[in-house]
Amino acid sequence: MRPARLLAPRSVAVVGASTRPGSYGNQAVANLVTAGFPGPVYGVHPTARDVHGVSCVPTIGDLPIAPDALVIATPAATVPGLLRQAGERGCGGAVVLAAGFAEIPGGRALQDDLRRTALAHDLPVCGPNGNGIVSVVGRAPMWGDAYLPRRPGPVALVSQSGNVAVNALLSRRALRLHTVVSCGNQAVLNASDYLAALAELDGVRSVALYLETEDPGLPAALALAAGHGIRVAVLKAGSSERGAAAASAHTGAVAGDHRVLKALVEEAGGAWARNPHELLESSKALSQVGRHSPAHGRMHDAGHGDGVLVVTCSGGDAAVAADEAARLGVLLPALDAVTVERLKSLLPGTATAANPLDYTAVVFGETRRTADIITAAGDDPAVGVVLASYDRPEEMDAEQTEAWDAALNGITDAAARLDVPVVVAATLPELMPEATAEHLIDLGVIPVAGLTEGLVCAHAVTARFDPRRLREIAACAPRSPDRWLREVEGKALLKAHGVAVPRGAVAENAEEAEALLKELGTVVVKVDSADVRHKAAEGGVILGVSTEQDLERALRQLPPPVLVEEMIPQGVEVMVSVRYDAVTPVVVIALGGAWVEVFDDAAVVPLPVTPERVAGAVQKMKAARLVPDIRTLARTAVAIADMTRQEGFALVEVNPVILRGRTATAVDAVICRARPAGP
Repeated sequence: MRPARLLAPRSVAVVGASTRPGSYGNQAVANLVTAGFPGPVYGVHPTARDVHGVSCVPTIGDLPIAPDALVIATPAATVPGLLRQAGERGCGGAVVLAAGFAEIPGGRALQDDLRRTALAHDLPVCGPNGNGIVSVVGRAPMWGDAYLPRRPGPVALVSQSGNVAVNALLSRRALRLHTVVSCGNQAVLNASDYLAALAELDGVRSVALYLETEDPGLPAALALAAGHGIRVAVLKAGSSERGAAAASAHTGAVAGDHRVLKALVEEAGGAWARNPHELLESSKALSQVGRHSPAHGRMHDAGHGDGVLVVTCSGGDAAVAADEAARLGVLLPALDAVTVERLKSLLPGTATAANPLDYTAVVFGETRRTADIITAAGDDPAVGVVLASYDRPEEMDAEQTEAWDAALNGITDAAARLDVPVVVAATLPELMPEATAEHLIDLGVIPVAGLTEGLVCAHAVTARFDPRRLREIAACAPRSPDRWLREVEGKALLKAHGVAVPRGAVAENAEEAEALLKELGTVVVKVDSADVRHKAAEGGVILGVSTEQDLERALRQLPPPVLVEEMIPQGVEVMVSVRYDAVTPVVVIALGGAWVEVFDDAAVVPLPVTPERVAGAVQKMKAARLVPDIRTLARTAVAIADMTRQEGFALVEVNPVILRGRTATAVDAVICRARPAGP
């Protein structure tokens, strides 16, 4: 079900249009009138003749046309019946403003009734318990709060928080919005439905998503958006409940739903925001990237790298930018010898040709020289985006204004020459006045309020994505966990799929255990139960059993049947897992064995994977230098991922895999089968 008519309506009717000031119905009509909605607008009210000059009819059936969008501003109990009438009338969709549904105790049944009615009539519904939809570009605010018309642009916002949407519409940051959606309870449509529909609207170049719940449709929607060259910024708030499989293994703590979603967003060339400010700044930045490149994912010319060049006239700003870049993991590449030579003839004698580049206050206000310096540095082959620091006071005298204008002109002149994006960031948000931000947007330069946010945005615009890869990710459907396997069963399957495991077997009695000890030498004795996942933590593992006396003590603690395996020599311990129970299936790699949750250093890669892709992700880990052979680890991870796919598992956690030289041995395995598809 696509909300196309809701997002770009040519006609609107407000059910519950009211003459009472302050009511949703009154405000919704006033907003459409004030915005100058170009299509026909009607009110529906049993007695009112008109509201704010808009003609009213008694019922939905009395409307002279079937409107594209119906705004329902009546009490919750009336909504299912009104949706039934809307479906029978052939309306394009409905925006339900009322609260009192599943967000309150006792409201679930009413929301279920709303959903059944909407689905029966194939009627897209936004809400309930939301603020509505604003098509800024179409001058169609179907909105329950006060709304002031604003300049339209290429940024769409889909928010599961009404307040985030309200604040975005009120913000002053040159955020040129195309469409704003407040999802509400998402009884019928969810965030991925809106993202997919927005991707096909003319004029949308980026989408900001504020999410509070997981959305299984996101992989497919992100793939569709990428196919249209649309970039996405995501803010995920709140801790989602982990699936049953993840909650019963280390994987859930190491790579919870946030980290999986972040990996998916990064695959889509998107920005991962930590707060609403970053969300809006990032979506604004991403909306400007299309001016510099075609829509196939390359953000700049092939002759340029992915690094960020920071330029400033302040040594303090340069030092802070370097520290923040290191903290955020933003690459500030060194300038090559040719660039350094070019800069030496342009910089003052007290300046150093480096990145960050402090051209000093001596040059501030010299338009031509500033432009030449930034152009020379920005042409470096390692640079994919230029971040220029610029602070502009709100109030200045004529002389100050001239100097600050000249400094800014130097930056914008360089931007016009360069073939990489240019971000202009104020060190403090209040030092990026709205008028300055609007001026920069008009010139194709990205204004950002805040130095840290500038680095986040600059890093985001250098990202690359592959629409074909995203389609492959979307094709990997998640699975629900069902039944756990005994470790011996899991080990047999791992071995069958080419993963090395310790020699061993299940001993049903003491005699069989003694025979295995004689055959294998020093052994490990483990509890043999599918119900015990964290064996070591629960006292279900006894290491270093080498004599008959050791074995007798072990069997008193762990009565047969037990799993008896050879003791693998020490090495680097790594967790390799594959989980299909998150928003998208992923392979997870983390160092530490039993300490994986403490170290919090993991590579999370959406499926499908190749050894090269896994190796690249591992190389970015803090502990990568401890891995004796990354290629061996990568091949093992891919083999486990292939087994998980082929066997139809929901979760496979091999923890630890012991790495020694070019060998990898799966010492412990936790595996959960997927629930069969269907009812």
